[in-house]
Amino acid sequence: MINRNKFKQANSAFILLLFILSSLFLGGCAAKEQPKQKNPIKNDKAKVPTASLTNEWKLPISIPAGQGEFYKVAGWYTDQQIFYVTNLNQSSNLFLYNLLTGKSKLIYKTENPIVNVQISPSKKYLLIHSSPTTYQGVVTIIDSNGNERLKKTFPSYDLGFEWNRYNETQVIVTKFAEDWSFQIYLLDFTNATTTELNLPQPFIKWVEKDEVAYLDWDQSSPSLVAPLIMKKLDSEVDKTVFSKIIQFEAYRKILMTVAVKEGEPSMAEYSFFNKEQKKLLSFSVPQLSKFSDWLVPFYDYSERKKQFITLRPLTSGEADTYTEGFQLIRFDLKKGSSELILGGLDNVPISISPSGDTALIGNSYEKLIDLNKKKSFDLIKE
Repeated sequence: MINRNKFKQANSAFILLLFILSSLFLGGCAAKEQPKQKNPIKNDKAKVPTASLTNEWKLPISIPAGQGEFYKVAGWYTDQQIFYVTNLNQSSNLFLYNLLTGKSKLIYKTENPIVNVQISPSKKYLLIHSSPTTYQGVVTIIDSNGNERLKKTFPSYDLGFEWNRYNETQVIVTKFAEDWSFQIYLLDFTNATTTELNLPQPFIKWVEKDEVAYLDWDQSSPSLVAPLIMKKLDSEVDKTVFSKIIQFEAYRKILMTVAVKEGEPSMAEYSFFNKEQKKLLSFSVPQLSKFSDWLVPFYDYSERKKQFITLRPLTSGEADTYTEGFQLIRFDLKKGSSELILGGLDNVPISISPSGDTALIGNSYEKLIDLNKKKSFDLIKE
């Protein structure tokens, strides 16, 4: 069991590992190298707004015959193309699906189950974590055409990943042992190097090309909040940016923090800052408490539209006994406004499309939401 005091810094990325990737703790595997794909993917970027195309989506997905059963959607490639994974016996297939044509294209195949696929921020690369055994993980990085760029084995019980959005040839890999001790590595697939990093916390975010941030939870004393620290990788010096934070997220031009609202412990305050830590916007939502920390519902941010989408509980209270569902709310950072998209939802992961007009939602991203028409569509037939 995870030590709750040691690992309460787990942010939404870690929550995804726990709730979406039910088989993530299987560990790792060794997958055979695949031949390069000869036919490049056609990047079908729409010439018309996504919102006007939802009536033309070919849904649900029809999995090619003999290619296994649906496992999960991995994420967006373009506004009309998504990656998804199927499992067949002990092997896995990674497909690209075109929402407008209804066609699936096989991108990559492994001889062992795919546990997780992480798509780089620009969609140029994909990181595949496969795991047939408990104590070995294989990380394979491919480009969007299925060509292998790197394959490396990590003896591990679990693995976590964080793409460098400023230099996508770099990925932070956090390797966990069964007792949840950890080691952190910088994986650079341009020169196939793996460098161990001396960082005190396992869950890291990039804030610049050579600078990272993390919540510095006290290892010896339980706490509900932690300071937000930034540190350049080539320096021993770090700096405290904020002193009492529950969770944070670093985007290219925006830093988002979640904290307990001052004077109102039943409310969570979300704040957005520019690179100079100047506050741009803040709002409060009801807060749900857990045994030793707080529940931060899932969220995502559209850098193109400057809009933040999150699931909001209707009332404050204890997370274990809360049964009132969540509302999907969109906040516009430019206008300072908010609107309700849908209600009556569970607290499940969200991934906004490149245009910001649609979103994947669900533990396996099994639904699509048209954010403008406020309609939900099933990706997979039940």
